[in-house]
Amino acid sequence: MTTSSGAAPQAAGLGLVPALLGLVRFSHTIFALPFALSAALLADMEIPSAATLGWILLAMVGARSLAMALNRIIDADIDARNPRTASREIPSGRLKVGQVVAFCAVSLALLLVAVSQLPEETWVLWPVPVAAFVLYPLAKRVSWLCHLALGLTIGIAPMGAWLAVTGDLGPAPIMLGLGVAAWIAGFDVIYALLDVEFDRANGVHSIPARFGERRALWFTRALHVAAVALLAGAGSAAGAGALYFAGVAICAVVLLVENAIVRPGDTRRVQAAFAQSNGLLAVVFLVFTVAEVTL
Repeated sequence: MTTSSGAAPQAAGLGLVPALLGLVRFSHTIFALPFALSAALLADMEIPSAATLGWILLAMVGARSLAMALNRIIDADIDARNPRTASREIPSGRLKVGQVVAFCAVSLALLLVAVSQLPEETWVLWPVPVAAFVLYPLAKRVSWLCHLALGLTIGIAPMGAWLAVTGDLGPAPIMLGLGVAAWIAGFDVIYALLDVEFDRANGVHSIPARFGERRALWFTRALHVAAVALLAGAGSAAGAGALYFAGVAICAVVLLVENAIVRPGDTRRVQAAFAQSNGLLAVVFLVFTVAEVTL
């Protein structure tokens, strides 16, 4: 009996870590982190100090973990009703709300420690992204513009990284942030195709639920055209050269393929478009930005 009762808490403790990792979807960090790092490089057209990059990375980990955990808490009721998301950590019971709240506190602490080591402006402005983390999951309850809310929430990341390096903002980081926002909002529209019927039946707002799948994909195309234009504009304003623009051109091709493989009434390729295409785009952008400032 002693061995059995001692093993149970140990197993539960071991299960907590993978549950938290699943909660925050660390694999999806590839969508935002490359753009934040790219912004840090473009800010002065050189690689920042290791300390600055380290604090930016810690801030990103804290911010993204906080954002995902808050999203899961706020959306727990919706996730529980949706067959696609009912197996997530809170609805399935693998994590208790109290545990996720504690995780939010730790994540916020990491963010605050990081921004306290960066320019004063980052400390003054840290409530802005935290407020966005709370507002985004609420947006789907009131407006089909929720995709733009998500995009702007993630678009804050490159602007924050730029601010962390230079202490100020200008046209280049703003266009970069808006470019990321348009890209994220566009593929969030694609992702919402998975839940059209559920959203309509449960009062969850989205562009596909409001306008139908065919029109929704035109929203995505328009947003992705805007994303490419804004990324190009950011490079021009930052004084980037040919390698940067080659990277933007490849990103445009990736988005073209992404939009081509997803069709109305056929969601089989949505996951591929979401994970593979967008992960590739983010990595390409970072690689060519690194090449631009180092070669």
